Amino acid sequence: MSDCLFCGIIDGTIKADIVYRDETVLAFKDIVPRAPVHILIIPRAHIATISDLAPADGTLVGAIFFAAAKLVEEFGIAESGYRVVVNCGPDAGQTVLHLHYHLLGGRQMGWPPG
Repeated sequence: MSDCLFCGIIDGTIKADIVYRDETVLAFKDIVPRAPVHILIIPRAHIATISDLAPADGTLVGAIFFAAAKLVEEFGIAESGYRVVVNCGPDAGQTVLHLHYHLLGGRQMGWPPG
């Protein structure tokens, strides 16, 4: 989609600090980090929200979590702990309508979130 911020990052027209890429997934540092490690993991295919996933997207979702597993090792937060968050819709705080997973770590997280 031409007006999607994350699609612009995928096609290279918008700059980002990319930390992981493969044929289906791209990950980059959040520009307004909420933790010492705050990485956004996105599918290369434009999918607006988690509600728009189809059963055929199971492999894609697996690839996203596989990327997260690699990134927590690379950023040294695998042992101390981390959180993977998906916001869906305006009440949850989703501001970019391109499915994205927040990988957060490097500090103590509170519960419940919000």
